[in-house]
Amino acid sequence: MSRLAGSRRASRPQCMGCVIDCAIEKKQQGERERHGGRGVRLRALLRAMKSVAMKIQRSSSRAGLGQWNPLLLAVLSAWSGATLAQASQPEAGSDTPALPTVEVRGTASVPERKQLPQTSASVTAEAAAEGINVTDSSDALKYLPSLSVRKRYIGDTQAPLATRTTGVNASARSLVYADGILLSALVNNNNGNGSPRWFMVAPEEIARIDVMYGPFAAEYPGNSYGAVTEITTRMPEKFKGSIKALYSQQDFSQYGASGTYRAQEYNVGLGNRSNGLAWRFSVNHLDSYSPPVTYVTATSIPAGTTGAVQAQDRTGKNLYVLGAGNLTHTVQDTARLKLSYDFTPTLTATYTLGFWQNQASANPQTFLRNASGAPAYTSGFSSNDVDQQQWMQGLDVRSKTGGPWDWQLAASNVSASRDLTRTSTTTFPAGQGGGAGTIADASGTGWSTVDAKGIWRPQASQEISVGAHYDRYTLATPTWNTSNWISGGNGTLASDSRGKTETSALWAQDVWRFSPGLKATLGARYEWWRAFDGYNYSTSGGTGFAVNQPQITNSGLSPKASLAWALSDDWLATLSSGRALRFPTVGELYQNVLLNGVYLQANPNLKPEKVWSTELAIERQLAEGQGKWRLSLFEERVSDALISQTSTIGNGVASFTQNVDRTRQRGIEAAFERNNLLLRGFSLNGSVAWVDARILQNNGYVATTAGATSVGKRTPYVPEWRATLVASYKPDDRWTYTLAGRYSGRVYATVDNTDVNTHTYQGFDGYTVFDARVRYRIDTHWSAALGVDNLTNRDYFLFHPFPQRTAFAELKYDF
Repeated sequence: MSRLAGSRRASRPQCMGCVIDCAIEKKQQGERERHGGRGVRLRALLRAMKSVAMKIQRSSSRAGLGQWNPLLLAVLSAWSGATLAQASQPEAGSDTPALPTVEVRGTASVPERKQLPQTSASVTAEAAAEGINVTDSSDALKYLPSLSVRKRYIGDTQAPLATRTTGVNASARSLVYADGILLSALVNNNNGNGSPRWFMVAPEEIARIDVMYGPFAAEYPGNSYGAVTEITTRMPEKFKGSIKALYSQQDFSQYGASGTYRAQEYNVGLGNRSNGLAWRFSVNHLDSYSPPVTYVTATSIPAGTTGAVQAQDRTGKNLYVLGAGNLTHTVQDTARLKLSYDFTPTLTATYTLGFWQNQASANPQTFLRNASGAPAYTSGFSSNDVDQQQWMQGLDVRSKTGGPWDWQLAASNVSASRDLTRTSTTTFPAGQGGGAGTIADASGTGWSTVDAKGIWRPQASQEISVGAHYDRYTLATPTWNTSNWISGGNGTLASDSRGKTETSALWAQDVWRFSPGLKATLGARYEWWRAFDGYNYSTSGGTGFAVNQPQITNSGLSPKASLAWALSDDWLATLSSGRALRFPTVGELYQNVLLNGVYLQANPNLKPEKVWSTELAIERQLAEGQGKWRLSLFEERVSDALISQTSTIGNGVASFTQNVDRTRQRGIEAAFERNNLLLRGFSLNGSVAWVDARILQNNGYVATTAGATSVGKRTPYVPEWRATLVASYKPDDRWTYTLAGRYSGRVYATVDNTDVNTHTYQGFDGYTVFDARVRYRIDTHWSAALGVDNLTNRDYFLFHPFPQRTAFAELKYDF
């Protein structure tokens, strides 16, 4: 039977052979869903069952017992469970190989549940707990193929996801969901307020994470063309709870800054199920100190001072580092409640409520000294305090009959009830105690989504899905002057950026297995998009200037097609192609604001990205659950690519987005898993990707360096090479040892690739980082772990300085 075989419905009478065929297909699918399947011997036994059943059935028919025989079905059902378990033990003196007990554990992946055509990669809660130093949900993605999260410190709220064809400045080119609730902040496309709300899901809640590559599923919007990350959280079958404490410490030294920075994190989770009601409640507390996030630089040494560190900027020009900025003390609290109720065995409603608050204080450290040896400052030094509260809600009602019809209704909302950033503008050291400043208020920024989905299964070999989608994103970021940045109230309005976007969509997808070895997936998505209520206000010389931006609309069709061919039980080839439309975010269109020394400049005339993506993936499952490997060839062509750029203006940095006419990203990705390699309990998995990312046309380019051009240059933020390798040894049920490595080539941050100096603040280094972890299960309740990230203390920049060697200690109690 084929790897593409799906489950069959018993909605009409079938011959006994069909019943056993169905059993074979289900067992095959179950064996492949778990990594330790031994399908060959099991299928032989099931086929023997089929032969016996057919003979009995023919005898029953001749005896006038009809086509169905309930007693026979009951006997076969019992025998297929109990007898198979017994068959796993060989008879005394027998030379016949033992058949294993068939066990299917854990939650099915999202691609399996939704029958999605994309190449995918997954990590389970068990694998993350054993082999990854996890402080938030984004850490679990650390070793999945071609993924990276720009996480600068523990507690970083600005941590976008980069994929194999998209970079760290393109948060809107990928999607992150938790139980169907959108965590991606599609209010912007940057590494700031456009970053996913990872903090809304504590690591201890996660059951598994699945990542699907490419825009090949009609169910997802065009932002999926990088990748879709689906986080599935746990729901208990009985009373369960856990308490976890984590401590980390980083010794950091760079330029003239050095110090030890610590973090503590605590999590408590409880859950239970009683009849149809299941619930889970989790609280998480984090207290973290970060090393420098930014640096204060100048082209010359301030008069009358010493201590500046000479360096070069990313273009190779001389500069001086005057001090460190944004050394941040973060205190965060998260609470999350998930309720599930089964009204009937086939009708379930799930409600999720999440709350997160953040109190952060960021201060600078000067390297400068005046003639008397006292600390000296320039206008580039400032402090800021952040006060944030965000809420998340989601309601999902669905049927789960597995019959001809199923349906789902889902709605979600993520919003900021309070989001204040107070920043000093008074020159230090006076500014440390108060004085003039600004208050940026992003309260009210957020998004809402509504989805309806229907599933029709007209025959066992076909599943048709249709759906409707609506979303709205709201941006509100007024900035006020204040007489006291620490405790003062709002004064005069300094600037304001507002706007909304909304998208309506209809989609359909047909998954059809038209022969045992061939499955086609055809789909299309049509979207109507508009941006409206755009408003900008700025001041110059005490005069205010207000601009009401015009409403803009766009729409388009995104067809999808995929063909999967099972060459044998162990080989699968899949060819997929699809179009995606990625509409500009409300922040790209309207947001003008200063965040952590970076000026975000809006462009209300941006056009949507139009993407054609194609992938050929070849997969092989190894025998006896030994693992698998995959080779993918992919190409992505983007018209009107929305690319974020940065430039230095005085002591600040300006960030802006522009349409680039045409880019092309093509490459090869290989990934593998190998279990019980050389000795039992030793596993090796990893990936390597090569991407040729090029700008093919850019008519709007204006050279800022003589002789520079952008055509033919590498697409910003996409490295040529990425790789991961994870070795894990589990000699018994108590100990797990893991050593892992991550590699990325250097990237360019400019369209003309003039940022040739990588190892500097605002530069982008290539890096090789090794991590280690040892976990020990003390007994059925207690477990402990020690770990190190960046074992060799690699010093590197991805615009910002990145974490150096960090040690972890973890203690957990399950009950």
